[in-house]
Amino acid sequence: MGTGENMSVWFVTGASRGLGAEITREALDRGHSVIATARDASAVLLAYPGKPDGLLAVNADVTEPEQLAAAVEAGLAKFGQIDVVVNNAGYGLVGAIEEVSDEAARALFDVNVFGALNTLRATLPTLRAQRSGHVLNIGSVGGFATAPGVGLYGASKFALEGISEALHSELAPLDVRVTIVEPGGFRTDFLNSSSVRVEPASIEDYEAGAGPVREALAHSDGRQPGDPKKGAKAIVDVTEVAEPPLRLQLGADAIERVEAKLDLVRRELDQWRNVALSTAI
Repeated sequence: MGTGENMSVWFVTGASRGLGAEITREALDRGHSVIATARDASAVLLAYPGKPDGLLAVNADVTEPEQLAAAVEAGLAKFGQIDVVVNNAGYGLVGAIEEVSDEAARALFDVNVFGALNTLRATLPTLRAQRSGHVLNIGSVGGFATAPGVGLYGASKFALEGISEALHSELAPLDVRVTIVEPGGFRTDFLNSSSVRVEPASIEDYEAGAGPVREALAHSDGRQPGDPKKGAKAIVDVTEVAEPPLRLQLGADAIERVEAKLDLVRRELDQWRNVALSTAI
């Protein structure tokens, strides 16, 4: 079964809640079809009691490649194509770099980085064969400018930035677009226990550096400035423009942090330019 001339088929990971659920809803509201994956697909269906014809909810843990392959197969069997891939599944981790256990760091990267790679391996053969499509990697402003206390989470999103930047150039000749989305704080469930893990503050020396961020995050849930519905609208909008950006910041807080990082990099580049240039043979 194909779709109408302007209708797309979306493949969304982590679609049961938060920004993933809002993106799914926005795409469906515009008449698109969505292959909505989550570790528990029944949670996706709860959000859509009427179960629209365009919705296919599939169990798929992004750390399980065979589940993702099965989800793609089911989606292609129902809709015949995949046009937009949204790598949204992920979670946060709070703790100073040295405080975060090896186990916690690896588990985070398994979902936020290797989960995205698993999803790309499952979906890109379809987009390449079609010579069309759009990959949306949901990163974070913390993947461009990180902060004390959330460095490992930032590192996972920095990795997604690097993957997206290279993928953008690799897929461009095949007419497949890539955009990494860098949201600031959005009023989803991202800061509650379902989406963020907190390592104990076990090293007193880091209280000054990481403590204020820990404290701020603990009191920010439900107070974030970003509207998830408006964020989802902007994300779906960007798939409809002729020349989508490589990076899309969402929120005034995201713009502020990106501008501050760009200013710092430019200032230090200029300050140390002579040293950089002095190393030529």
